[in-house]
Amino acid sequence: MRPSGRKTDQMRKVSFERNFSKHAEGSCLVKFGDTHVLCTASLEDKTPPWLRNSGKGWVTAEYGMLPRATGERMRREASSGKQSGRTQEIQRLIGRSLRAIVDLEALGERQISIDCDVIQADGGTRTAAITGSWIALHDCLKWMEARSMVKVEKVLKDHIAAISCGIFASQPVIDLDYLEDSAAETDANFVMTGSGGIVEIQGTAEGKPFSQDEFLTLLGLARNGIDELVALQKQAIG
Repeated sequence: MRPSGRKTDQMRKVSFERNFSKHAEGSCLVKFGDTHVLCTASLEDKTPPWLRNSGKGWVTAEYGMLPRATGERMRREASSGKQSGRTQEIQRLIGRSLRAIVDLEALGERQISIDCDVIQADGGTRTAAITGSWIALHDCLKWMEARSMVKVEKVLKDHIAAISCGIFASQPVIDLDYLEDSAAETDANFVMTGSGGIVEIQGTAEGKPFSQDEFLTLLGLARNGIDELVALQKQAIG
């Protein structure tokens, strides 16, 4: 039995609240159970120096956790003068995931910066951030389309979503919360497109190595979970 009482293939309740921030071109408050992440998309009329005059745009991401997103207050990374390795790894993952489904030439020489701020953490913050960021990016592109800057269907090639899966108490399970994640025998994150493409898989055995059959079981759980998340994204954007 999982601590939450969920079935092995049952995700936490997922919700998207669009237009959460009135100033951002696109924004979404995403909730995976008690994990809450605010994703905002900001349009900048410039590109990184290495893309100037290339005809291509860029999508990048930043990630951070508020001091009381967890049980004890964390020091703000800005006050220490540098980001942790975990923070850098997660924000690069978010950026890679979003660029996988964006036509950078169709975007033009512009940059969209996605900010993912974890308000409350209970496991799966990176997967929630990726899934919610797609909504924020979509709405930023809709904002641009309303001003005749781009066509959303030309820039946004597919949906992208992410989910965690792992082996907890010797059972493959989906969407681990903190209690499961902290005690999992195997922990993995899957990033996939709506059409079934795999963008990235991060998997680690925390103790006993996992088998190929166990990996395929986790992949199957993830595929079903991604399908459910994409359906929810479609419902959210109408």
